[in-house]
Amino acid sequence: MIKVVIADSHPIIQFAIEHLFRSSSEINIVAQVSNTTQLFEFLERETAHLVLLEMDIPEVNGITALRKMKKEHPDVKTIMFSGQPEDVYAISALKAGAAGYLSKTVDPKIISEAILKIAKGGIYISNELAQRLAFDESTNRPRRFFRRLSTREVEVLKLMSTGKRNKHIAEELGLNEKTVSTYKARLMRKLNVDNLVDLLQQAKALELY
Repeated sequence: MIKVVIADSHPIIQFAIEHLFRSSSEINIVAQVSNTTQLFEFLERETAHLVLLEMDIPEVNGITALRKMKKEHPDVKTIMFSGQPEDVYAISALKAGAAGYLSKTVDPKIISEAILKIAKGGIYISNELAQRLAFDESTNRPRRFFRRLSTREVEVLKLMSTGKRNKHIAEELGLNEKTVSTYKARLMRKLNVDNLVDLLQQAKALELY
Protein backbone atom coordinates (compact mmCIF):
# COMPACT_ATOMS: atom_id res chain seq x y z
CA MET A 1 0.00 0.00 0.00
CA ILE A 2 1.40 3.39 -1.04
CA LYS A 3 1.12 5.89 1.82
CA VAL A 4 0.35 9.36 0.46
CA VAL A 5 0.21 12.75 2.17
CA ILE A 6 -1.90 15.51 0.60
CA ALA A 7 -0.20 18.85 1.25
CA ASP A 8 -2.62 21.46 -0.05
CA SER A 9 -4.17 24.57 1.47
CA HIS A 10 -7.56 24.07 -0.19
CA PRO A 11 -10.04 21.91 1.78
CA ILE A 12 -11.95 21.01 -1.38
CA ILE A 13 -8.77 19.60 -2.95
CA GLN A 14 -8.00 17.60 0.18
CA PHE A 15 -11.54 16.23 0.31
CA ALA A 16 -11.69 15.38 -3.40
CA ILE A 17 -8.40 13.49 -3.48
CA GLU A 18 -9.10 11.64 -0.24
CA HIS A 19 -12.50 10.65 -1.64
CA LEU A 20 -10.89 9.57 -4.92
CA PHE A 21 -8.72 6.98 -3.17
CA ARG A 22 -11.07 6.02 -0.36
CA SER A 23 -11.71 2.55 -1.78
CA SER A 24 -8.31 2.04 -3.42
CA SER A 25 -6.44 -1.16 -2.68
CA GLU A 26 -3.11 0.39 -3.72
CA ILE A 27 -3.12 3.99 -2.47
CA ASN A 28 -3.81 5.06 1.10
CA ILE A 29 -4.16 8.75 2.06
CA VAL A 30 -2.49 8.81 5.47
CA ALA A 31 -2.64 12.57 6.12
CA GLN A 32 -3.98 15.87 4.84
CA VAL A 33 -2.02 18.99 5.77
CA SER A 34 -2.53 22.65 4.90
CA ASN A 35 0.94 24.19 5.32
CA THR A 36 4.60 23.21 5.47
CA THR A 37 4.80 23.20 9.28
CA GLN A 38 2.10 20.53 9.43
CA LEU A 39 3.77 18.62 6.61
CA PHE A 40 7.18 18.36 8.27
CA GLU A 41 5.68 17.65 11.68
CA PHE A 42 3.84 14.69 10.16
CA LEU A 43 6.92 13.41 8.30
CA GLU A 44 8.89 13.49 11.55
CA ARG A 45 6.26 11.35 13.29
CA GLU A 46 4.92 9.00 10.66
CA THR A 47 5.89 7.07 7.54
CA ALA A 48 4.92 8.28 4.08
CA HIS A 49 5.99 7.12 0.65
CA LEU A 50 4.83 10.10 -1.39
CA VAL A 51 3.68 13.69 -0.92
CA LEU A 52 1.27 15.37 -3.30
CA LEU A 53 2.58 18.90 -2.76
CA GLU A 54 0.82 22.12 -3.70
CA MET A 55 3.16 24.49 -5.54
CA ASP A 56 1.83 27.51 -3.61
CA ILE A 57 1.49 25.88 -0.22
CA PRO A 58 1.54 28.48 2.62
CA GLU A 59 4.61 29.47 4.64
CA VAL A 60 7.30 28.58 2.11
CA ASN A 61 6.86 27.92 -1.59
CA GLY A 62 6.61 24.40 -2.88
CA ILE A 63 10.09 24.21 -4.38
CA THR A 64 11.69 25.36 -1.12
CA ALA A 65 9.67 22.74 0.76
CA LEU A 66 10.69 20.15 -1.80
CA ARG A 67 14.38 20.91 -1.28
CA LYS A 68 13.95 20.53 2.47
CA MET A 69 12.17 17.20 2.02
CA LYS A 70 14.92 15.91 -0.25
CA LYS A 71 17.45 16.76 2.45
CA GLU A 72 15.56 15.60 5.53
CA HIS A 73 13.37 12.81 4.09
CA PRO A 74 15.18 11.57 0.96
CA ASP A 75 13.11 8.40 0.68
CA VAL A 76 9.83 10.32 0.33
CA LYS A 77 8.83 10.94 -3.28
CA THR A 78 7.11 14.18 -4.27
CA ILE A 79 4.61 15.09 -6.95
CA MET A 80 4.23 18.83 -7.43
CA PHE A 81 0.51 19.55 -7.76
CA SER A 82 -0.12 22.96 -9.20
CA GLY A 83 -2.37 25.38 -10.98
CA GLN A 84 0.75 27.16 -12.26
CA PRO A 85 1.92 26.84 -15.89
CA GLU A 86 3.51 23.47 -16.47
CA ASP A 87 5.96 24.65 -19.12
CA VAL A 88 7.42 27.22 -16.71
CA TYR A 89 7.40 25.44 -13.36
CA ALA A 90 7.57 21.71 -14.11
CA ILE A 91 11.19 21.75 -15.19
CA SER A 92 12.19 23.74 -12.10
CA ALA A 93 10.30 21.30 -9.88
CA LEU A 94 11.96 18.31 -11.49
CA LYS A 95 15.39 19.92 -11.18
CA ALA A 96 14.72 20.47 -7.47
CA GLY A 97 13.96 16.80 -6.97
CA ALA A 98 10.26 16.25 -7.72
CA ALA A 99 9.39 12.88 -9.20
CA GLY A 100 6.47 14.34 -11.08
CA TYR A 101 4.42 17.42 -11.90
CA LEU A 102 0.64 17.44 -12.18
CA SER A 103 -1.66 20.26 -13.17
CA LYS A 104 -4.76 20.67 -11.05
CA THR A 105 -6.74 20.48 -14.29
CA VAL A 106 -5.84 16.83 -14.96
CA ASP A 107 -8.36 14.03 -15.11
CA PRO A 108 -8.53 12.35 -11.67
CA LYS A 109 -7.37 9.01 -13.09
CA ILE A 110 -4.08 10.67 -14.08
CA ILE A 111 -3.34 11.34 -10.40
CA SER A 112 -3.59 7.62 -9.72
CA GLU A 113 -1.44 6.76 -12.74
CA ALA A 114 1.25 9.23 -11.65
CA ILE A 115 1.35 7.94 -8.06
CA LEU A 116 1.62 4.32 -9.15
CA LYS A 117 4.31 5.07 -11.73
CA ILE A 118 6.42 7.05 -9.25
CA ALA A 119 6.00 4.42 -6.54
CA LYS A 120 7.61 1.95 -8.94
CA GLY A 121 10.62 4.22 -9.35
CA GLY A 122 9.58 6.22 -12.40
CA ILE A 123 8.90 9.88 -12.99
CA TYR A 124 5.74 11.47 -14.30
CA ILE A 125 5.33 14.38 -16.71
CA SER A 126 2.58 15.00 -19.22
CA ASN A 127 2.94 13.99 -22.86
CA GLU A 128 2.73 17.66 -23.79
CA LEU A 129 5.67 18.57 -21.59
CA ALA A 130 7.68 15.61 -22.85
CA GLN A 131 7.14 16.82 -26.41
CA ARG A 132 8.14 20.37 -25.50
CA LEU A 133 11.32 19.08 -23.92
CA ALA A 134 12.11 17.06 -27.03
CA PHE A 135 11.24 19.67 -29.63
CA ASP A 136 11.97 23.37 -29.24
CA GLU A 137 8.99 25.47 -30.30
CA SER A 138 10.71 28.13 -32.35
CA THR A 139 7.65 30.37 -32.37
CA ASN A 140 7.31 30.34 -28.59
CA ARG A 141 10.06 32.70 -27.44
CA PRO A 142 8.81 33.42 -23.89
CA ARG A 143 8.61 29.75 -22.97
CA ARG A 144 11.99 29.07 -24.49
CA PHE A 145 13.45 31.88 -22.37
CA PHE A 146 11.88 30.45 -19.22
CA ARG A 147 13.41 27.03 -19.86
CA ARG A 148 16.84 28.69 -19.69
CA LEU A 149 16.26 29.82 -16.11
CA SER A 150 17.62 27.95 -13.12
CA THR A 151 15.26 26.68 -10.44
CA ARG A 152 16.34 29.45 -8.07
CA GLU A 153 15.87 32.11 -10.75
CA VAL A 154 12.32 30.89 -11.35
CA GLU A 155 11.65 31.06 -7.61
CA VAL A 156 12.91 34.65 -7.42
CA LEU A 157 10.93 35.67 -10.49
CA LYS A 158 7.77 34.05 -9.16
CA LEU A 159 8.07 35.86 -5.82
CA MET A 160 8.69 39.13 -7.64
CA SER A 161 5.48 38.59 -9.58
CA THR A 162 3.57 38.60 -6.27
CA GLY A 163 5.02 42.02 -5.40
CA LYS A 164 7.49 40.89 -2.75
CA ARG A 165 10.53 43.07 -2.09
CA ASN A 166 14.13 41.87 -2.01
CA LYS A 167 14.12 41.58 1.78
CA HIS A 168 11.08 39.31 1.84
CA ILE A 169 12.33 37.23 -1.09
CA ALA A 170 15.64 36.77 0.70
CA GLU A 171 13.91 35.71 3.92
CA GLU A 172 11.66 33.19 2.18
CA LEU A 173 14.46 31.60 0.17
CA GLY A 174 17.12 31.75 2.87
CA LEU A 175 19.33 34.15 0.93
CA ASN A 176 20.77 37.58 1.62
CA GLU A 177 19.48 40.67 -0.17
CA LYS A 178 22.66 41.09 -2.20
CA THR A 179 22.22 37.60 -3.62
CA VAL A 180 18.63 38.38 -4.57
CA SER A 181 19.86 41.47 -6.40
CA THR A 182 22.35 39.28 -8.26
CA TYR A 183 19.56 36.94 -9.31
CA LYS A 184 17.54 39.91 -10.57
CA ALA A 185 20.48 41.02 -12.69
CA ARG A 186 20.79 37.52 -14.16
CA LEU A 187 17.06 37.42 -14.87
CA MET A 188 17.20 40.73 -16.71
CA ARG A 189 20.05 39.42 -18.86
CA LYS A 190 18.46 36.04 -19.58
CA LEU A 191 15.02 37.48 -20.29
CA ASN A 192 16.49 40.21 -22.48
CA VAL A 193 15.13 43.21 -20.56
CA ASP A 194 16.98 46.26 -19.29
CA ASN A 195 14.70 47.66 -16.60
CA LEU A 196 12.70 46.49 -13.61
CA VAL A 197 9.31 47.32 -15.17
CA ASP A 198 9.93 45.00 -18.12
CA LEU A 199 11.26 42.32 -15.78
CA LEU A 200 8.08 42.49 -13.70
CA GLN A 201 6.03 42.21 -16.87
CA GLN A 202 7.95 39.04 -17.69
CA ALA A 203 7.24 37.81 -14.16
CA LYS A 204 3.54 38.42 -14.65
CA ALA A 205 3.78 36.54 -17.94
CA LEU A 206 4.51 33.41 -15.94
CA GLU A 207 0.81 33.28 -15.20
CA LEU A 208 -0.16 33.76 -18.84
CA TYR A 209 1.84 31.13 -20.72
